[in-house]
Order: sequence, then C-alpha cells, then structure tokens
Amino acid sequence: MSSELIKLDMALTVPEMPENGSRAKWMIRVKEGLLSELLGVLDPHSQIGNRKKLLLDFVNREKKASTGIGEGFAVPHIRSMQAKEFMIGFGRSREGYEYDAIDDAPVHFFFIMAAPPYDDALYLKVFKALSELIMFDGFAEKLMNAEEPYDIIRAIQELE
Repeated sequence: MSSELIKLDMALTVPEMPENGSRAKWMIRVKEGLLSELLGVLDPHSQIGNRKKLLLDFVNREKKASTGIGEGFAVPHIRSMQAKEFMIGFGRSREGYEYDAIDDAPVHFFFIMAAPPYDDALYLKVFKALSELIMFDGFAEKLMNAEEPYDIIRAIQELE
C-alpha cells in the first residue's frame, strides 16, 4: 500500500433517510456513495477496467451481506473482471458512517480491496492478514490518530 492509496478524510455527505422510505434502499445509497469515494482512491492507478461496473459489483456485493465487520471497520472486497490486478486502498472518517456493521456501530476505517476473479491466492492472503491486523489492541487508535498517510502505513508495518 502506498500513500496515494490512502484517504484520511472521507467527505461523503450522507443524505437523510426519507421518513416513509425504505431503510435498506437508503443504506445502499449511502454505501454506493462511500464505495464511489473509495474507488476514487484506487482510480488514479488505472487498474480499473470500467469504474461504473466495478462500483456496481461492489454495491451488489453489499446487497448480499454487509462488509462492515464491526469495531469501526469495514472491508469492502470483491473479485471482478473490472479489476486488472489486485488493488487495496484505505479511507478514514473521524465521524464515522452508518454501514450496517455487525455491531451496528459507525464505521471509521475502510479497507477496500478488488482483484481479478483468477487471483485468489493474493486476495485471500491479504484479506486474512488484514483480518488479523484489525484485531490487534490499539490498531484502531493508531489509525484514528494518523496525521499523514505514511502514519497508516507505519501502523500496518509495526504489526506485520
């Protein structure tokens, strides 16, 4: 992961949920906005085939089951033909976003991953390593206190 793939201040303005609207539909709109912002972190590296199709793949993945894993973390991940190679990025929100996490807590930290469908080995290895990192005491605090993208990279390297 390089500093260009890290966004420390996510900026999505969440639309209010309509009074008579479906919460599920509203949540998908929120997730689509967040995922679009996160794809913007990956986009400059030109490893995306069709950005709109990749976003749709992520949204459809979220419709099946939330990737909000709790403790303030979400790991949206997908294998898609729109990913030319393995990609990973990071986004942080100090305020947090509702994301249908398993603990119903706001999500502050987003690790977004995409890989081609035939690249299982690296995809699964990174997903497993990331899952282990998230469980370390103090990791979330280091991510929250990071002032520069390199601070995120350093927090990950210290626990590897």
